[in-house]
Amino acid sequence: MTAKATSESTWQQDVIDAEGPVLVDFWAAWCGPCRMVGPILDEIQAENPEKITVLKLNVDENPQLAMEYQITSIPAMKVFNKGEVEKTIIGAKPKFALQQDLADYIG
Repeated sequence: MTAKATSESTWQQDVIDAEGPVLVDFWAAWCGPCRMVGPILDEIQAENPEKITVLKLNVDENPQLAMEYQITSIPAMKVFNKGEVEKTIIGAKPKFALQQDLADYIG
């Protein structure tokens, strides 16, 4: 199972209007740490399907959203709830560290 991609055209529906918390993984194909964190986020999504939705946003293909949310380094993850950013996680981390960061949502 892989996280679903979102884009500028689906952002409103996928993230802003979503029911429950949504973790958006801001990433790029050329980013090694992003490729390391992707499978970990897929596991977290698979283990917590009713608690959190994990989406991926390619910053190269969606520069307007990357700029709007002030993404200056990747990987960067933001948890949205009711359309608002509730948490920001910067950098690649092992699974246990990401689970701790997301404990309020998946705990």
